Amino acid sequence: MNIAPSVSNSITVRLELPARATAVSELTTAIEGSGGLVTGLDVTASGPRRLQVDVTVATRGSEHVDEIVAEMRTVDGVEISKVSDRTFLMHLGGMLKIESTVPIRTRDDLSMVYTPGVARVCMAIAENPQDARRLTIKRNMVAVVTDGSAVLGLGNIGPLAALPVMEGKAALFKRFGDIDAFPICLDTQDVDEIVAAVKAIAPVFAGINLEDISAPRCFEVEARLRAELDIPVFHDDQHGTAIVVLAALRNALRVVGKKMADVKIVQSGAGAAGTAILKLLIKAGATDIVVSDIHGAIHAAREDIVRDGAENLVWLSERTNKRGVTGTLKEAIAGADVFIGVSAPDLLTGDDIATMNHDSIVFALANPTPEVNIAAASKYAAVVASGRSDAANQINNVLVFPGIFRGLLDAQTNVVTDDVLVAAANALANIIGQDELNPTYIIPSVFNPNVAKVVAAAVRVAAIEAKKTSVE
Repeated sequence: MNIAPSVSNSITVRLELPARATAVSELTTAIEGSGGLVTGLDVTASGPRRLQVDVTVATRGSEHVDEIVAEMRTVDGVEISKVSDRTFLMHLGGMLKIESTVPIRTRDDLSMVYTPGVARVCMAIAENPQDARRLTIKRNMVAVVTDGSAVLGLGNIGPLAALPVMEGKAALFKRFGDIDAFPICLDTQDVDEIVAAVKAIAPVFAGINLEDISAPRCFEVEARLRAELDIPVFHDDQHGTAIVVLAALRNALRVVGKKMADVKIVQSGAGAAGTAILKLLIKAGATDIVVSDIHGAIHAAREDIVRDGAENLVWLSERTNKRGVTGTLKEAIAGADVFIGVSAPDLLTGDDIATMNHDSIVFALANPTPEVNIAAASKYAAVVASGRSDAANQINNVLVFPGIFRGLLDAQTNVVTDDVLVAAANALANIIGQDELNPTYIIPSVFNPNVAKVVAAAVRVAAIEAKKTSVE
């Protein structure tokens, strides 16, 4: 796949060049000739014979950066002093900090913020633990917890390398949900130790967002924490993805005039996200779903499932593939209405998509390289979505997790049912009106100001109702 230059791989180059009339155009021509995209050029200092310039360039990656810089050096008189990776600069020193919400300017302030005044607040909480939500950061604080075992598309890179992702997640919580979040990267991948660690730190937090924990351990971690904690626990890789997929699929089906109960759905991927998507699609009324993994279509008679009896695959085989489809993913999608990929890159071609039913829907969500080339799929499918930000219909978890937690914190409940997740999906889908809906706009932008508020309101109502039902 030919990857286009991206802001995520952008650089800023500080250089000097001669003050001749054509120097700047020579420089930009050299950059663009080597495949870079100039997105900014600022003269930072000037003299009678030389200019100091900061030029910002979108690239395809580190090797491409070397090519571009080498080409820039060929311009007569150019002297490069510094090349800065803009993404690394953004992360320099981390993206989070702690600030006091109250001033500490006088002895009086100090005596109330800390000793002796703080002791009265401590005793109030000791007498009534519910006051912690009113009197401490617990009211609006979420832990973003990982063991670093399944980070983005990078795999098992460990807790320290996972920290930038968790910081980014916390920053998104604040930006889109006005929720204070803190990264917790655990140096263990043992289920018992993860559960024990999260339980031990839980008093500080109003919610736990599990992140980038590999399957099948993530299922047990989530289930145990939900059973043992009195605050909401949400595994975004599972449920966040499932909610956005369901919302996008509802609108895509509206575009092509098909119904959830009637369509044939083929899904590639049986991990955490795939399993959560399947459960939510079934809850939403889907009846004909075939799931494929690395060994092909999942069915009860498949040799490895019979032999090994892997719990998750057995569960999937009992609830899907009622038509008894066998064979490869390529064979399974022939005649399907919907393809949902949460697996690996370049599994299908445009010719494979051509074998699907008329007005087909393709969600190729592997990132950064999808299961099928987006341009190739668009030649045959009526609606195409991906996880990429440089294509239409981006399926992005940030559309829901801030609103989900905002709603759960506002409801002050730890009950997170499938009904709550479906309510979030319906609210997200309904943000797009019928007059706005089209094949390239089935899901709102993450910067739509209504998204978090609408999702939060729907989740709050559904969560309160779920809490009442669980008590009854």
